[in-house]
Amino acid sequence: MEELYRLNKYLSDAGVCSRRAADAAIEAGEVTVNGELAVMGMKVTVSDEVRYKGQIVSNVGKKNILLAYNKPAGIVCTAEKREKNNIIEHINYPERIYPIGRLDKDSTGLILLTNQGDLVNKIMKAVNAHEKEYIVTVDKDITADFIKNMSSGVYLEELEVTTRKCRVTKTGPKEFKIVLTQGLNRQIRRMCQTFGYRVRTLKRVRIMNIELGNLKEDTYRDVNSKEIKELMKMLEGSKN
Repeated sequence: MEELYRLNKYLSDAGVCSRRAADAAIEAGEVTVNGELAVMGMKVTVSDEVRYKGQIVSNVGKKNILLAYNKPAGIVCTAEKREKNNIIEHINYPERIYPIGRLDKDSTGLILLTNQGDLVNKIMKAVNAHEKEYIVTVDKDITADFIKNMSSGVYLEELEVTTRKCRVTKTGPKEFKIVLTQGLNRQIRRMCQTFGYRVRTLKRVRIMNIELGNLKEDTYRDVNSKEIKELMKMLEGSKN
């Protein structure tokens, strides 16, 4: 008897999209199984003909891909090809991949791309509290009070949320390092703005154990086996 897979996991494992996006696609009528519209919660086998937006999907023999990319400013972190300057068309990787999370258009630095949906979910879910490290420059001199306030949790009025406590270290007159365990929309920029500072440059230099290092801007590399092994150990027990 062939093994059954939940359809959203099948699509995720095939590198089509995340499980959440798969559920949305199923609800939108963009997925068929053996010529019939798919329904939420259904299960499939590798022998079934699964189509996503008319294209046949297969996760048989799929190679797991995990790339580290040094994103330049101006590139949009989305897999939506209708978006101008989107990261997928810009990189033009020969296989289907999508970004793990986002860096806003004006920010630079490390972003991971993969074809593994479960990996996306485990790294991105806020409840898992995985670290991401940034180097930030601002428009005026940094004070001790600024560092203390940024570290202690900041109420963001626009989002109606208080950020988690985080590690903030002054690294220059107008530069600091910050380690976050959440990823709210334009979080660092909003935090700085709360205290009257404007971000000049923002670069992500680490996601969990994977570091940007000396990777040149607008280039990517394969995450190596040692990094992947350590990453998987860190992800043990993470919710997806």
